[in-house]
Amino acid sequence: MTTTISGLPLQSNQLRIFDMYDCHQLCVIAVTCCSACATQRILARAFAEPRRDLKEQNKPQDEDDRRVGGGSCENHAPTPTLEEVFNASVRVIGENSRGSTVKMVLPNGRVSVLKRFRSVTMAEREFGRRVERLAQVCNSSDYLVPISAYSYSKRIKLVVRDYYPMGSLADLLSGGRQGLTALTWPQRLTIIVSIARAIGFIHAQSPPSDVQTNMKMNVHGNIKSSNVMINVDLSARLSDYGFIQLVDCYVEDSDHRDRAGTGNSQNLRQESDIFSFGLVILDLLGVADPDPNNIVRIRIAKESIIQSKRMFFEFDAHGRDRKQALMVQEIALCCTDLLPEARPPVSQILLYLNRVLETST
Repeated sequence: MTTTISGLPLQSNQLRIFDMYDCHQLCVIAVTCCSACATQRILARAFAEPRRDLKEQNKPQDEDDRRVGGGSCENHAPTPTLEEVFNASVRVIGENSRGSTVKMVLPNGRVSVLKRFRSVTMAEREFGRRVERLAQVCNSSDYLVPISAYSYSKRIKLVVRDYYPMGSLADLLSGGRQGLTALTWPQRLTIIVSIARAIGFIHAQSPPSDVQTNMKMNVHGNIKSSNVMINVDLSARLSDYGFIQLVDCYVEDSDHRDRAGTGNSQNLRQESDIFSFGLVILDLLGVADPDPNNIVRIRIAKESIIQSKRMFFEFDAHGRDRKQALMVQEIALCCTDLLPEARPPVSQILLYLNRVLETST
């Protein structure tokens, strides 16, 4: 049994593949992979083994078999050593029914995020092809979080991505509601536009389906505030693009109810992405954890909100800011229409957001 950790994207030197032996012990460790200590031991074992260039190991290679990736990632440091991994600080920062998210800080300050998946039964070759195909898309957009590596073993399936010190949109909104510095309206609008552009990039993927990996490439599948990473300039990148297609079926999470009828990865639709985007917008406007009942109440109270007879926004909004916020609220209500065919395509949303940005007092 061989476990591989492949680096993405292809850099100027070479792409690394790591072998992991003594897999019986590795699998025992994997049972408790959700703990920081276990994750650290897994990584240490991975990086301890001799490294071989993938090209030298698997010659000749077909075009489809190469470890590929395009664009650039924010972390360009060399592969960490065994000592660095042993001395790394690791912490579980998220967990749901599909897996866990771990932050790893190396002694040199380099930080990465590890996404570990549960319920994966597909073969290593298929898993690798899917991750590499997703990385090609992610690493060629300024609005998607880059993928830098992945690991596959019998019980461990990991994807490594960049870390964003500002955290997720969910973190920022939660902090603001707990008394920390809240986002201003211009900052919220910047984030909304960034997310819309990320969705636009995804929905424009052609061909929409990848025959070789049997994946839908023009659907994200899991848009929510916790999957929106924030840059220091308050622009945003959408993470976890296509990750839902790395697990065997869609498992409903407590923090992301499938209200839009997404279903499993074989039934992903762009209309569901639009619905989820509408929920994120409502979250940014001040509707924490929006649900269908809240959306109905907002529709009923829309005129009262417009006439300032009812408080709605959780931020100061006057003049131009309020006018823009009301326009964006209308976008959110259109996106969350209960009829999928009534939801606007992302191209139309982007056009309307441009009008919002051009709005004067």
